[in-house]
Parts: sequence; C-alpha cells; structure tokens
Amino acid sequence: MYLLTIREGLQTRHVGPYESPKHAADDLERLLVSCSERARWQIHALESPAGWPSGLNGSGATKGRSARMAGVAA
Repeated sequence: MYLLTIREGLQTRHVGPYESPKHAADDLERLLVSCSERARWQIHALESPAGWPSGLNGSGATKGRSARMAGVAA
C-alpha cells in the first residue's frame, strides 16, 4: 500500500491508500492542478506493523509504560 503526501506552505495533505505507486502518481496529476507551483510531494510505501521491531509495534511498549506509570503513582 502507498500513501501520497503533498506539502504546500504550512499545509500537509495525506491522500490514499493506493494499491501501487502508479495509482498514486495518476491521482497526483489530478491533485496538483489545485496546488501552487511550489507544492512538494512524495509517495510513501506503507509498512506492516508485523515487520517492526518488537519494541515499536505496541505489544511491549504499552505494558512497559503502564508499569513505569504505576511505579510513579505509588
């Protein structure tokens, strides 16, 4: 899956998801018509959380934080 990000000044728009970079690029042509010439864009590949290291996917991070917060409250 892919996500299209368009930055224009202080505004950032996230559009998608798309099945392929080709689909995102096709939609980009349609969206850039409404943007200024200074707009910047990127197509990002979305990652599955299953591929993340165990500390970043939320499985252990929440438990550890809860334990630390319980220790502070006690």
